[in-house]
Amino acid sequence: MSGTFVLAAGGTGGHLFPAQAVAGELIRRGGRVVVMTDGRGVHFGTSFPGAEIATVPAATFAGRSPLKWAGAATSILAGIAAAFRKLRQIRPQAVIGFGGYPSLPVMVAAWLARIPNALHEQNAVLGRVNRLIAPLTGTIVASFPFARNAPKNLERVMFIGNPVRAEASALAGAPYVLPDVDGRIHLLIFGGSQGARALSEIVPAALSQLSIDLRARLEVTQQCRPDDVANVRERYIAEGIKAEVASFFSDLPRRIAAAHLVISRSGASTLGELTAIGRPAILIPYPFAMDDHQTANAEVLAKANAAWLVPQNKLGAPKLARMLEEVLSNPSELARRAANAAGLGHPDAAARLADIAESLGARP
Repeated sequence: MSGTFVLAAGGTGGHLFPAQAVAGELIRRGGRVVVMTDGRGVHFGTSFPGAEIATVPAATFAGRSPLKWAGAATSILAGIAAAFRKLRQIRPQAVIGFGGYPSLPVMVAAWLARIPNALHEQNAVLGRVNRLIAPLTGTIVASFPFARNAPKNLERVMFIGNPVRAEASALAGAPYVLPDVDGRIHLLIFGGSQGARALSEIVPAALSQLSIDLRARLEVTQQCRPDDVANVRERYIAEGIKAEVASFFSDLPRRIAAAHLVISRSGASTLGELTAIGRPAILIPYPFAMDDHQTANAEVLAKANAAWLVPQNKLGAPKLARMLEEVLSNPSELARRAANAAGLGHPDAAARLADIAESLGARP
């Protein structure tokens, strides 16, 4: 089914990545996609090939200053008016919101214009903006069971997982290959867009405390902040650990598939790809995430024995070293957790959300 669809998303990766996956799926089906966001959207062209970008005013109620609140309210009202006009011009079949404060004026405008719409929540905690929008939408699409702030009427909720990029969904079902006895162990570390400094400090220090035999078997790939790359690389060289360190890897899904173990934060997009591909992980939630949603996300995998959850405030290099000695010495447990992770995966989430968008558009 072809048609026109508006995707409303915030400017951070957690909101943009699933929107990118769904946009790609709708365009593949012959649809027209308009991504509606705030002023940062002028830079999104390369992230949404084939889609149109439309921007509207938006703001967040940050701080306690009455002047800032008044300014934010003015910007949001202007955004609702602008989004309403643009939606009337675009005449989409449906509007899908992915959260983040830039989606608020668009979703309110879609409700005012009586355009069929749905809301997607990436995390196990319904986000603050999505909590405001939820009463205005008929369909809520979720990645995880809600740990907190669940909508009052759960009959409106559909659990389909978090849409992941095509490179990750293409690797679904890739077999998990156990490390050979005395063979190489592939370890992948990445920290997401926030708070990666802690992993840059803790993980190299922990690896340096492993036994000499285990250190010699490691092949480490670590993505870290640009400011940390040189120090992390030098630390591995000094310890004689084979490592590839960079601030960005364009082929991260392939590297996840090649890993025997992943150490990472627990943002929704990260867990979406870990479970779509099916790889075991030690998850260290970013402790300052809004509503502590990363801990709630990680608990889903930990309860399913698909990952190990360690809060950052309880993790130091000695503890992580002990964990790694135990984990990497038990290949059967790694394989079991990889299988459990794959059992939680939803590599078809983008297609399912595209189906929902088309079904909304088909309604009178």
